[in-house]
Amino acid sequence: MTRIDRYLLRQLTIALIAVTVGLAALVWLTQSLRFIELVLDRGLSMLVFVELTSLMLPSFFAVILPITTFVVVLFTYVRLASDRELVVMRSAGLSQWTLARPAVLLAMLATGVCMVLNLWLVPLSHTAFRQWQFEIRNQLVGVLLQEGVFSQVGNDLTVYARYRDPDGTLRGILVHDQRETGAPVTILAEQGRITVTPTGPRVTLLNGVRQQVERAPANAAPGTPPMRLNLLSFSENSIDLARATRGEEARTRDSRERSVAELLNPDPAEGLRDREYRRYYAEAHQRLSGPFTTLSFALVGLAVALTGEFRRHGGGARIAVGIGMVVALLAFGLTGGNLAARDNAWVPLIWVQALLPGVVALWWVVGAPGWPKPAAPPIPASP
Repeated sequence: MTRIDRYLLRQLTIALIAVTVGLAALVWLTQSLRFIELVLDRGLSMLVFVELTSLMLPSFFAVILPITTFVVVLFTYVRLASDRELVVMRSAGLSQWTLARPAVLLAMLATGVCMVLNLWLVPLSHTAFRQWQFEIRNQLVGVLLQEGVFSQVGNDLTVYARYRDPDGTLRGILVHDQRETGAPVTILAEQGRITVTPTGPRVTLLNGVRQQVERAPANAAPGTPPMRLNLLSFSENSIDLARATRGEEARTRDSRERSVAELLNPDPAEGLRDREYRRYYAEAHQRLSGPFTTLSFALVGLAVALTGEFRRHGGGARIAVGIGMVVALLAFGLTGGNLAARDNAWVPLIWVQALLPGVVALWWVVGAPGWPKPAAPPIPASP
């Protein structure tokens, strides 16, 4: 590696790290705001908040790294052209490929990082993230209960507490339980406390009334009302809150939690529908082809920045052209992914979007061999 290679590679690497980390931090900040309420109002520890939101970072990096690689390559080379550095390098006899070599090397390293993210780290972190959500919803249900708000615990249980003491005691509690079909239960209690047991969280209620609406039995005497209300006063009662969402333990894993092998060959015992098979197959190819967009986008940036006539104030036009091309490629990729998820016959579009732009851009950078060149203007004869 020559000194010029090291000079260009250092500028590209520093810029790529700075832009990628900065953009990922910005996305992380915007996405983590929906979890900050768990810390400020519901007593979730800051350590759990940081661990939970940090699990989203690998998926952020996998999405933004191809884009930031393109942006860094394009802007760096356009700046070098504007500062006349590329003119000096070309005057020293450096070819287009020699100038592009550091960017291609960096893009290949970024492609490898994306490959590790897509094939290993993103499924692992997403699985841990979903598990954390499940634990908060089921085992740490106390943090979901907010004073003065009707909190939905699962699909069939609603809990209301007028206020919460500093020691965690709930005051003025209302529980509406619809887990038994046709026999909803409403419980009013003066106070209660949530405890975590080996089988899940439970709420212990003190000094309350239990109201349950029951249907009259089929063999009831004539004239019996079809519905009746049973009232029961109690000094202490216990309700299992984990039952509200215990059915989620048997949920089908999200596609992002699965490895590529599982996406390509799902377990038939899961009983997936045909459209899920098609969606999994398309996502597997998107995950495999995604890293190659990093290299393709970097080559597109090189093709735009290194070719064309030199203009003293032409950097803005090149940047606009490059950004427009990548936006069009991203839109094409989204369209191809949606079509492939509906019909796997469109899966080749995913690979076309990932590979073809890079091949065309590399061909253009090295001088478009085989493309007819315009004839040189005739040299006027000397008088």
